[in-house]
This record gives sequence, C-alpha cells and structure tokens, in this order.
Amino acid sequence: MSELAEKMIGSKTVFEGRLVGLRQDEVQLPDGRKSIREVVVHPGAVAVVPLTSDGQIVLIRQFRYAVGETLIEIPAGTLHPDETPEECAQRELREEIGYAAGKLERLTSLYLAPGYSTELIHLFIATELIPADGEREEDEILEVVKMPLKDAIAAAEKGEIRDAKTLAALFLVHQRLLDENFQLLSSHKFGNE
Repeated sequence: MSELAEKMIGSKTVFEGRLVGLRQDEVQLPDGRKSIREVVVHPGAVAVVPLTSDGQIVLIRQFRYAVGETLIEIPAGTLHPDETPEECAQRELREEIGYAAGKLERLTSLYLAPGYSTELIHLFIATELIPADGEREEDEILEVVKMPLKDAIAAAEKGEIRDAKTLAALFLVHQRLLDENFQLLSSHKFGNE
C-alpha cells in the first residue's frame, strides 16, 4: 500500500440509484487526521472509436441533461452485471450506431473522475465494421455523425468536442495511426544504399 493511501474506517450508503450510488466514507489520512470522502459508485463503462474502412469516425450527437448541452461523443455505455468490456462495447455499437466490430482492440482503461467516482472506463477502437441490428434504450435519443478522423481531431482541438472520454480515445487512436504510418514509412528503403 502506498504511503499516501487513506484508510477507510467507516462507510454508509447515502443513495442507491438505477445507474450510480453515493457512499460517504470516513477515512484516516496518512498523517493520522480523519476526513470524509463522498464517493459516486459506478459499475464501469466502455467507449468505442468506430473507424470505417474509408477513415471515417462514427460519432453520436446527444443532449446530456446533467450539463445542459448537446455533445458530440463516441458510442459508450455502462457495463451490465456479468458483462465483459468487449461484450459491452459490441452491444453499445449495435444499439447506438447500428454496427458490430469485426475487430475490436482495447486502447486503455482510465478513471474519468477519480477524485469522487469509482467509474473505470475501457476505451476501444472498432474496425472492420459490419451493419448490425440493435435496439436503443427507450430514453436514448441521439443522432449518428460520421466525419474523417482528421476533422474529429480538429473539432477536438477547437473545443467543439468536449467529452473527456471521447477526447482521450480520439487522441489515442490518432497517435496510434501516426505511429503505425511512421513505422511503415521507416521500414521502406529509399534511394541507393
């Protein structure tokens, strides 16, 4: 355990909702003092960058009530009990954009707001997309938007894409493709050697 770790000495559930719970923990700090931590308990989630064979990213536009804005995001959703992140990613692709991934690769897993939430989100890139049937959740209203990766990156850099998971995933995919292109180019020999 880290010398910076806090030790839980008490906990109570304040709220248990459909999607999240709220816990209030009493902790002992490394220097011996006590404090209260409010923790949003979340089952975890996935987010997927769907990349078409012609270099288009399939995004969604939806209104997010909590922030009162319509945001551009990658398909994402909450893990169901006993569902793997890969299964959840495929389900969300079908439900939100009507595709399944022939190839699904994990990019990374990250915490969105570790100061107060347990939510761990698993980021994927989906390629070899295949049309697939899926049914949206009854309260989910969204619009599918396709754009070239370079345009999505430009929109992110201009602040037009403001969703954290989408930003992280887009920049990871962009960097991965740049690295792959560099490796491909540097493996070729040019001129007389």
